[in-house]
Amino acid sequence: MYRIGVRDTHKTLRDALVNATKRPFQRAQALFRGSNSQQAKDTFWALKNVSFEVKQGEVLGIIGRNGAGKSTLLKLLSRITEPTEGRIEGYGRVGSLLEVGTGFHPELTGRENVYLNGAILGMKKSEIDRKFDEIVAFAEIEQFLDTPVKRYSSGMYVRLAFAVAAHLEPEILIVDEVLAVGDVAFQNKCLGKMGSVAKEGRTVLFVTHNMGAVQALCRRGILLKQGTILTDDTVVGAVSTYLRGLEESASQNVADRTDRLGKGQMRIVQIEISHGERLAIGRPARFGFHVTGVKPGTTCSFTIYDQLGQRVTYFDSALHSPQDYISQEEGTKFLCEVDELPLLPARYRINVAITCNGELQDHLEGAAFFEVESGNFQGRPVSKQTGYCSVIVKHRWITP
Repeated sequence: MYRIGVRDTHKTLRDALVNATKRPFQRAQALFRGSNSQQAKDTFWALKNVSFEVKQGEVLGIIGRNGAGKSTLLKLLSRITEPTEGRIEGYGRVGSLLEVGTGFHPELTGRENVYLNGAILGMKKSEIDRKFDEIVAFAEIEQFLDTPVKRYSSGMYVRLAFAVAAHLEPEILIVDEVLAVGDVAFQNKCLGKMGSVAKEGRTVLFVTHNMGAVQALCRRGILLKQGTILTDDTVVGAVSTYLRGLEESASQNVADRTDRLGKGQMRIVQIEISHGERLAIGRPARFGFHVTGVKPGTTCSFTIYDQLGQRVTYFDSALHSPQDYISQEEGTKFLCEVDELPLLPARYRINVAITCNGELQDHLEGAAFFEVESGNFQGRPVSKQTGYCSVIVKHRWITP
């Protein structure tokens, strides 16, 4: 449970003792006031009644939408955050990679941080020495090994952090979707390493939005929704439930959806896709987004994903439209046009984001779905049997 609008502060031993003395009286007061007290209004349960067991050598995929509680769960399992209630029983050393640079000291070099992380995991220096060359080779940062990590790019951070977490032989490896920072080749390399770690009998907990990756790596999946476990099933069953939930949300009126991220000063209220929900390869396509409260400096972007949640292509008005959109009473409509849609026949979904001067204002996951039918591309017929590929689509943004 988190307290809304309250920052955690460093407490002295005296504060801890005083709070421990007060806690029984605070709980009694809360029970006396009932569930409608002000305290209930000022708190938020990021996770509630979440209970499961992971066996040794099991590879567990944890999926769910943004805000479902995935990252909070991993912080609890990594002992970064203390649970408000309940307990966690863990057997074995835990190596975690939750966000870029977790566990790294910015002033220390890459070499020094390898030894620091190893010591945190309880490794002896001789054990780290034995693995050191393998870690450096995997991370591909030999040239910058003696450079302070504060000068590393995010990609270099991730490569070294993952290499340390995976190679220093923790019995339990916990990985959040920080791997998305790396390039495609490195992501594939990491997935392969996690697969080999699992074959060695170690346990892996993997959080991702990439349904293709989770199905390739895991046999079991847990789907979180609003801080509770919605599904604990085979990975195929969990992914199917997750995708079905996205489709159900997309069927709602966009303006009424509450599963949003961002400051909320601007809102996506309507989405239009030309020719309804059915498009054809090689034919023109238009994507329209009605946004309220638009100010100068506002941009619209959307990403198209395939059925397994793998990113296919990305569109951003900031890259193609130098002019600012002017706010109007009825809102502003962002239009993106494609002359020849190169997407292969399949079902796709889009995530949409509105940003103003670098601040995220509104974001909808699974904002809309659409089908691409068979058709002609450059004069040749194309059907579902052609295969899948990622594409960069030539497009333009226009102001109606």
